[in-house]
Amino acid sequence: METKRVLVVGGTGYLGQHVLLSLSRIKDSAPYDLAFTYHSNSNLLEPLLDAIPHSLAFHVDLITGDGFHSIASKFGQPHVVVNCAALSVPRVCEEDPDAAMSINVPCSLVNWLSSFEERDTLLIHLSTDQVYEGVKSFYKEEDETVPVNVYGKSKVAAEQFISKTWTNHAILRSSIIFGPQTISPVQKSLPIQWIDGVLSKKEQVEFFHDEFRCPVYVKDVVTIILSLINKWIIEGKQMKLLLNVGGPDRVSRVQMAETVAHVRGYNTSLIKQVSASSVYRGVSSPADISMDISKLIQTLCISPTSFRDGVILTLDST
Repeated sequence: METKRVLVVGGTGYLGQHVLLSLSRIKDSAPYDLAFTYHSNSNLLEPLLDAIPHSLAFHVDLITGDGFHSIASKFGQPHVVVNCAALSVPRVCEEDPDAAMSINVPCSLVNWLSSFEERDTLLIHLSTDQVYEGVKSFYKEEDETVPVNVYGKSKVAAEQFISKTWTNHAILRSSIIFGPQTISPVQKSLPIQWIDGVLSKKEQVEFFHDEFRCPVYVKDVVTIILSLINKWIIEGKQMKLLLNVGGPDRVSRVQMAETVAHVRGYNTSLIKQVSASSVYRGVSSPADISMDISKLIQTLCISPTSFRDGVILTLDST
C-alpha cells in the first residue's frame, strides 16, 4: 500500500498537535507520512518532533504563502491537508480585520494546492460555530450564516472561498474544543483547565448564564478528522461536505462551570451568574450558537462524548 502524505497546517496549535499525535499512533495499520506547518510557535517544535520523530516541520507564512514551495520539494503533494491554522481570538480579529481575513481565508494554501498537476488533495478545513447569528438554538448546516463579529465573517468568507475554488473538501464548523493539554503545552488558556483553576481558588467567579454552546471533546474532533481521511483514502471519492461539529449537550458558561465544580467537588456558590451583556469584551458575541449535529452522526456514524464525560476525561489527565 502506498504511504499517504498528510499535511497539518497549524500543527503546533491545540487541535493540530492532537491530530498529529493520533495520526502517528496509527501508522502501523494505516501508514502516513506526516508533515506540519508552524508560524509563530517555533518554541513548541522540539517536544513535538521528539514525540513524532518522523514528521517534518515547515515554517509557512499563510498570508504570503512563503514556505509552501519547500513543502512541495521536500515532502511532495499531500494526499490530505488538515487546516487547523487560524486567527481565532475574536477580540484580536476585531482589532485587525485585515489580518483576520488574510489568515483565516486560506488563499495561499489553496493556490499552492492548485499548482500541482493532480488537484485531488482532500482539504479538511476547520471553521466555527460563530458563523451563526446566535438568535435561536440548534442551528443546522443549511441555516443562513449571519456572523456578528469579524472572526465569524472571516470564517464565512473562508467557507465560501473553499467551496468555490476547491472541489474535494470537508468543512467542519466546530464549537468550543476542550480536552487534555498537548504534548508541547500551548500558550492559550484551555477552557476546562481555566475553569478548574479559578474555582480551585475558592473565590467567587462570574460566568454567563445566557451564552450557549455545544462544546466538543478534542478527541472526538480528531476521530472525525481521521474518519474523513480514511473515507477519502479507502473510497477515493471526492467529497463536498459541510458538518456541524459539536458535542451532544447545549450548555451555558454557568453550566460548564457547574459541571467542573460537581466533578471536582467545589462549592457551586462560587459561581456567580451574570448576563453576557454586563461585561464589555471589545467584540460582539453570539448568544446561542448551539448546533444540530444529526448530520455528523448520520454521515460518519460517530456519537460525540457528553460534556460531563469529556470534563471527567480532561481533568483525569491533569
